[in-house]
Amino acid sequence: MNIKEAAAKFDLTADTLRYYERIGVIPPVTRNDSGYRDYQVRYLNWIYLVKRLRDAGLTTESLIEFATLAQMNRTKDVQDAQKTILNDQLEVIDQKIAELTDVRKLLSFKIDTYDEHLALFADGKTNPDPLWKEKL
Repeated sequence: MNIKEAAAKFDLTADTLRYYERIGVIPPVTRNDSGYRDYQVRYLNWIYLVKRLRDAGLTTESLIEFATLAQMNRTKDVQDAQKTILNDQLEVIDQKIAELTDVRKLLSFKIDTYDEHLALFADGKTNPDPLWKEKL
């Protein structure tokens, strides 16, 4: 598969794939007889993994570290280091989910009580309960 096809398959640009290869996020792609990159399944798997890890919020530096570790001898230390990178990002995602859940609860509350609050304000009354009371 050529670079244009590989890029389209993962909704990336050819420049992004070249960049990922240049910085070591994906291994150097083999070339065909004409000198063009030939993306075989091995490389497509790497592109998929990198794209999903980026979607998960991994930084470019973390991706480089992860890929560098993957190209080393498969020792227990290397595997543990890779797993640590993934676990660290999972913790970040879990924290974001918790924060989004809190914000979602507030939005639901505001939607559910919106008309009631507008009626109180229209009557010159305000709700004495602070929104943040559950956080205190």
